[in-house]
Amino acid sequence: MLQWGGTLADICVFHKNGWESGGEAVAHWRSAGACALPLPSSEQRWYAVHTRARHEKVVAAQLRGRGVDTYLPLVEEIHRWSDRRKRVQVPLFPGYTFIHALDSAETMATVAQVSSAVGIVGAEIGGTPIPDQEIATVHRLLSNNIPCVNHPFLRLGQRVRIRGGALDGVEGTLLALKGENCLVVSIELIQRSLAVRLEGYDVEIV
Repeated sequence: MLQWGGTLADICVFHKNGWESGGEAVAHWRSAGACALPLPSSEQRWYAVHTRARHEKVVAAQLRGRGVDTYLPLVEEIHRWSDRRKRVQVPLFPGYTFIHALDSAETMATVAQVSSAVGIVGAEIGGTPIPDQEIATVHRLLSNNIPCVNHPFLRLGQRVRIRGGALDGVEGTLLALKGENCLVVSIELIQRSLAVRLEGYDVEIV
């Protein structure tokens, strides 16, 4: 298996900046440190593991303990009350963690051994692979401190590509949100999306 360059906590945690009314943290993240993904492999692919509610960290830790490369992007929310503030780490995609593994009976058996893991997502027997580019895009957005928010998954829309800047070559769906142009990037398999403001970026139709 490929090895990570740090612990689960220090490679996958991102901080939200600011608060909304009522003490809720706003959905803008900045990187808490370097987060290196495994190199693309002709044998190992990315898969989504569906977890029980609020068991994402437990599943990721247990899988890593069994030698499976696991990517669980976390965000650190600052919740504010009248008398105190508290930092809470939560998954970027609730109910899911990602593994970089072989499509094999051994991988399926390892996931099945984790009681809080519902299973590998996909119609195929061993799960449906996630394109490397989709995981890399989410990682790139967070690592470059790009403000983004969870967005309803889109099936239809014009595909565009960013030209120039830190996100040169990143592709997604063009959408107007509250009068601003946004790029929506998606993890197709788990039907989760992120919206990124396009102000200051040039885009072209794919």
